[in-house]
Amino acid sequence: MSAHPPDSTQTFDRLRPRLQAIAYRMLGAVAEAEDVVQDAWLRWHATDRAAIDNAEAWLVSVTTRLAIDHLRAAKLQREHYAGIWLPEPLLTESTDTPEAIYERADDVSVAFLFLLERLTPEARAAFLLREVFDADYAEVAAVIGKSEAACRQLVSRAKAQLRDARPHPPVRKDAHLNLVRRFAQALEQGTFDAIRVLLADEATLIGDGGGKVSSFPKPVVGGGKIAQVFFAAQRRGQAVHVQMVVLNGQWALLRFVDGQLESAQSIETDGERIVGIHAQRNPDKLQRILAAIARP
Repeated sequence: MSAHPPDSTQTFDRLRPRLQAIAYRMLGAVAEAEDVVQDAWLRWHATDRAAIDNAEAWLVSVTTRLAIDHLRAAKLQREHYAGIWLPEPLLTESTDTPEAIYERADDVSVAFLFLLERLTPEARAAFLLREVFDADYAEVAAVIGKSEAACRQLVSRAKAQLRDARPHPPVRKDAHLNLVRRFAQALEQGTFDAIRVLLADEATLIGDGGGKVSSFPKPVVGGGKIAQVFFAAQRRGQAVHVQMVVLNGQWALLRFVDGQLESAQSIETDGERIVGIHAQRNPDKLQRILAAIARP
């Protein structure tokens, strides 16, 4: 691959999916990721590209550093967020996401992005570059501005933090799909027992209302309690419709109550029952999904 093709716009457009993938995983918000990539484009456009030996390395470095700065500011804002902050889910056409060449299974799921919030911006960047985007430690060090040894420590600690928080290993896609399909049917059927039997005893439901709609101030823990939450709509006589979609490369659910999109639900399973649900209810974070499903 030529380090400096003559058409700089073509070069940037070719690398844009990788840059967008990095920025989205760093920030968990589509618009913020797009802002970072746009800022990288402006810097690319303004720089002397003849002095750049490797366009991809330069753009990845600039995008990651911008995302680190953006995330520092975002973390301060998220400390004052109303309720629990969840990443904005992405509607995709299949379980093979658009940037699949840069991804491994589970590395873009809502649950995974939510866990990444535990990390400092620098640790998150180092971990993603090394473990998701396969950069070597020399490249990570150049981006982060630390020694290779320091970056190895950052990644090692990040892996330990995430490993402790992810008790369930990834499951086969067909097993996950089967459980999501059965859960969709149970939600529409509306009986408490049909919902409850699919939920693990220790299942967790986390909701993000963003202060715009009602949600839970803390996670709901326990299969029985979660079943009661979902059963409440039928008990009130509301019409519930559930649509299966792919969010962040995994089968998930859109739940409509009385014809309105109430939540986008990312589902975690252990292959036998549902162990976690991340319910995005913030209307601002559902706009892109609504726009996408409204298109003919």
